[in-house]
Amino acid sequence: MSTHAPGTARSTSLNHTAYLLLEDGRRFDGALLGAADVAFGEVVFNTSMSGYQEVLTDPSYTGQLVTMTYPLIGNYGVNGEDLESPVPQVSGFVVREASRMHSNWRAEAGLGDYLKEHGITGISEIDTRALTRHIRSEGAMRGAIAPVEMDSELLLSQILEQPDMEGLDLACGVSTDQPYEVPAVGEERFHVLAYDFGVKAHSPKMMAERGCRVTVIPAETTLEEILAAEPDGLFVSNGPGDPAAVGAAEKAILALAEADVPIFGICLGHQLICRAFGARTYKLPFGHHGGNHPVRNLDREAVEITSQNHGFSVESGAGDEIPGAPGLRLTHVNLYDGTAEGVRHREFPVISVQYHPEAAPGPHDSRYLFEEFIALMEERAGA
Repeated sequence: MSTHAPGTARSTSLNHTAYLLLEDGRRFDGALLGAADVAFGEVVFNTSMSGYQEVLTDPSYTGQLVTMTYPLIGNYGVNGEDLESPVPQVSGFVVREASRMHSNWRAEAGLGDYLKEHGITGISEIDTRALTRHIRSEGAMRGAIAPVEMDSELLLSQILEQPDMEGLDLACGVSTDQPYEVPAVGEERFHVLAYDFGVKAHSPKMMAERGCRVTVIPAETTLEEILAAEPDGLFVSNGPGDPAAVGAAEKAILALAEADVPIFGICLGHQLICRAFGARTYKLPFGHHGGNHPVRNLDREAVEITSQNHGFSVESGAGDEIPGAPGLRLTHVNLYDGTAEGVRHREFPVISVQYHPEAAPGPHDSRYLFEEFIALMEERAGA
């Protein structure tokens, strides 16, 4: 791996067939992985040791070049079961070493072939530790992966023309066009509407396994359509982009909350719920991405190891206060940087967390939150 400024001589190593260029001019030479196209996006890093297939297909990574900090990726291949959406959602993929072999009884293809099949450009054989340290100190930034033949000064000019993540409504672009259902496993107990802002497959699955028929609805579904469905609960999903740019769902969140319909949100859904009640959001320096983030549950006085993937956060205040949203109280706090990780409404049956309790990939410490959502619906039904 070599790093140098745009316009300087390229490496002649046979392995250097591609390079990653950041908007500040930092360059990392490596080997092309997957498709041979130019890929633009915000460069972020993920600290998970496994679960790369779930990461690749997570719609929350739309518009991003994802760097895996674990040094060996691809050793168990890819399969048709561990998909969080039908196709990869990342703009590009960055790894230290892409395994040349894969071995797993479920494997159907290798990582490189999978990326190439779906037109995803990646790069390997770069110093991902140096890249991660750079992002951690300088913040997430725009970048591009390109074949080594492309002029770096031209590429840098194109990078600087790409939009910043702040102000981007990417969620509505990855939402489903038509409603679809995930049937309850066993006896149907409740009917949940799930707002799709980039929903991962595992979230409806978690609710279906607990007796919920889940209807996944487009992001632009109107309040009138939601009220007509008479749901037992509303789930507000994860998704990419800036929550401040997403205008959908606010009316539905407030109307259903005031009607005592239980609401559960995660990730972007958590941010949208908080904003609906008056809270403010802001962009984190480099975000939280990975499967090993400690969060303190203030109600249980316990620590959960969580799966996270977000670049924005909800502003928190003194004690359990959420500035601008007096109806909300803080329930979870990130132990790395003290940012807000969960809230509960003081009056309405509304709960939300910043992280991913469905944990795909990641630890299962927080799956109890689905049980809490079920309990809220049971309470409303008088069960």
